[in-house]
Amino acid sequence: MTDTEILALRQDAEVPVQATRNQIGQVAEDLSAAFAKDPQFLWFLRTDHKHDQARLRLFYGLLLGSALPDGVVQRPACGGAAAIWLPSESFGPTPLLESLRSLPRIAALTGLARLSRMIAMRKAMDANHPKDRPHAYLWFLGVRPEAQGYGVGSRLLAAGLREVDAQGRHAFLESSNPANVSLYERHGFDVVKTYRARPDGPPFFAMWREARPALQ
Repeated sequence: MTDTEILALRQDAEVPVQATRNQIGQVAEDLSAAFAKDPQFLWFLRTDHKHDQARLRLFYGLLLGSALPDGVVQRPACGGAAAIWLPSESFGPTPLLESLRSLPRIAALTGLARLSRMIAMRKAMDANHPKDRPHAYLWFLGVRPEAQGYGVGSRLLAAGLREVDAQGRHAFLESSNPANVSLYERHGFDVVKTYRARPDGPPFFAMWREARPALQ
């Protein structure tokens, strides 16, 4: 990206817009690129020539199935990054029949050899998600690799937290990459737990941010 494009992306990230349904394809591509080297995605996704396609399909499905209907998808107007926020009130147990029906779709993303990893990850995340207080859940925050290191993610996160603070809500996230923990700490999150889906899996860093008054 050129210096001019980076500058525009940084500026747009400070005042993000909500993604619409017809932008979901671009958002999925941005997030897929952002998480291409993420430890968790490398651990549970299939490892063959369909790996990149599987990651893109996963984000597309998550955006259409949960993020857009239940939450808020924020992005710079020019694209290149995205954040997905969900209200904790939208969470609930997945019916057994629905879980069974989703197994073939999940196996297509993981391959049969890694299906158990995905199942273990979903169980671990559910078990370790705080359920005692309502909160805003930062499900994903990602910036395309060529735009990383320029403060885009920090600006997008700050914009989202301004809305969280305006609502007087707590916030929670799981960082799947230890390199990003310090970013979230700078924005008021604290690591409250570290866990793994399985002993051979990479760690999750569960992080909580207490509600705080909105800046006037």
